[in-house]
Amino acid sequence: MIINRTLTFVFLVSILFFSAALHAQVKGLIQVRAVQGDDNTSFQDGGIGLYRHDTKSDELILSQGILDFNVDLASSWSAHGVLNLNQDPDVGLGLTQTYIKYQPLTDSKYKWHVRGGGFYPLMSLENPDIGWTSPYNYTNSAINSWIGEELRTVGIEATLKRPAKRFNSKHSFSFVGATFKGNDPTGTLLAWRGFALHDRQTTFNEGVNIGPIASLNEFDLRWQSGRVLPFEEVDGRFGYYAGVHWDYLKKSQFRVYYYDNNGDPSTVNYSSGQYAWDTRFTSAAWLYKFNSKTRFIAQVLNGKTEMGANALIDNAFYSHYLMLSHKEGKHRVSVRYDYFKVTDNDTTAFDPNASHGEGVTATWRYQLSDSWQLGVEGSALKSFIKNRAASGFAQRISQQQIMLNAQWRF
Repeated sequence: MIINRTLTFVFLVSILFFSAALHAQVKGLIQVRAVQGDDNTSFQDGGIGLYRHDTKSDELILSQGILDFNVDLASSWSAHGVLNLNQDPDVGLGLTQTYIKYQPLTDSKYKWHVRGGGFYPLMSLENPDIGWTSPYNYTNSAINSWIGEELRTVGIEATLKRPAKRFNSKHSFSFVGATFKGNDPTGTLLAWRGFALHDRQTTFNEGVNIGPIASLNEFDLRWQSGRVLPFEEVDGRFGYYAGVHWDYLKKSQFRVYYYDNNGDPSTVNYSSGQYAWDTRFTSAAWLYKFNSKTRFIAQVLNGKTEMGANALIDNAFYSHYLMLSHKEGKHRVSVRYDYFKVTDNDTTAFDPNASHGEGVTATWRYQLSDSWQLGVEGSALKSFIKNRAASGFAQRISQQQIMLNAQWRF
């Protein structure tokens, strides 16, 4: 966790210093909600529910508290960070992103920039809003719920862009490459809990509860903690990813990425109870605008993850979503379908990891003013997770939730 504390300290000191000396841009969002959940206790509270909230969440909840900082350091340099305040499962404040960006002014037709620190890879077309939130649904897709939990780049990323205007073209292309450390446990939640649907982003200084998993009491998994520290460095190796963005006339956007954390699955940090997982996947996302009001967004994620000597755990995972969103005046309505699956490919009988499920989410947002927004969201989800039986739970469950949201921006 040293690297995460260092990132937090460096960014906070930078904000204090440069905010006093230079012009700092600060944006924020506060979102509260009232939720009618179901009887399945959320994974955040040690249960088997795949939503962020459950029946304990019937009171008013602070669901998002975000401060987004951008500080101009020089003509080509800037510092950026996002502070996130949460009250579930415990009250906590932490950074979800913190990085420095170098974007030089150049006469070349090609543009490029580099950023270093901790940040999200730009795989998602669902989460372009402040603090990596979504302007469509309040609950993220299964893919981006997982990315918000277990995936963050702690390293350096370089982007080369071929802008359409500079080439008198209808097509823009960007080529992205990055190398990183500190994302070794990625894949842990998919193996034991499976995918989930929520909008809870993990900060650099916290972990995520795995839930009631009987196999963690077995001798072969005795070193595994009951909490995942997703941004821990375990094996000392560098991971990498590469991506391509293709935009056509601001009408169609397509992004494809290949990610490999290059984890050594035989390595474990005994003091923190975190294994290095060898996790690699391909993500493809597409956004198509039918007109200025209506758009379609889809994303597919397909990958594999392994942990332990002699492939103690060997899983394949897959998910996709399809979303349609329409904006009419101050109203926006978005409907999304999710499918997700984890396939257990190993022969470790005491630790079944197979899971699958699907869900539908419908959201209405009303923009009262530039600062205030109200919204209602309903969601239904059914899932099968094989390891629930060993802990005394039903393998198949159905869940529903309805939430009322109020959002204030500044």
